[in-house]
Amino acid sequence: MEEFTISQEGKDFLLEVARESIESFLKDGSKKNIKTNDAQLNALAAVFVTLKKNNNLRGCIGTTVACEPLYKAVAQMAVSAAIEDSRFNEVSLEELNDIKIEISVLSPLTRVEGAEKIRQNVDGVMVKKGNRSGLFLPQVWQQLPSKEEFLGELCYQKAGIESDAWKDEKTELYTFSVVSFEEK
Repeated sequence: MEEFTISQEGKDFLLEVARESIESFLKDGSKKNIKTNDAQLNALAAVFVTLKKNNNLRGCIGTTVACEPLYKAVAQMAVSAAIEDSRFNEVSLEELNDIKIEISVLSPLTRVEGAEKIRQNVDGVMVKKGNRSGLFLPQVWQQLPSKEEFLGELCYQKAGIESDAWKDEKTELYTFSVVSFEEK
């Protein structure tokens, strides 16, 4: 994924897909019928869509499994981020103009044996213990720059497990990289 890139035209198209999909759904509950012949945008991809309002998180939903073409995954995750993130009320059509959209396309997850293998300020991380799991995109390092704090919050806040579970050998740690871009 390090070598994976998306053209500026592709990024612009995906951001437009995200915004139009949210707008269409908020207006009348419909899905926007979007198509593209671009091979890169039709490749299967795991993606997260993040919504920010006044630089504050307003919604973030995604998937770690690549099971849909990138442009379709963006459309679906954008609507989900707007209406299904349980941490927030649904986005209203009136506030959509105040929301900035960010898209993160994920590389496949790679299991690592221990926190020392996690590249601070670089890797996204997923933690899994039993049937509980949580994920932080690499962008979260900006708010939680210490590896211990990052992993502790990931375990506690996102996975709902004890904050030091990342030290337990029964806890699985996975890393990934992203191609991330946002509206201007």
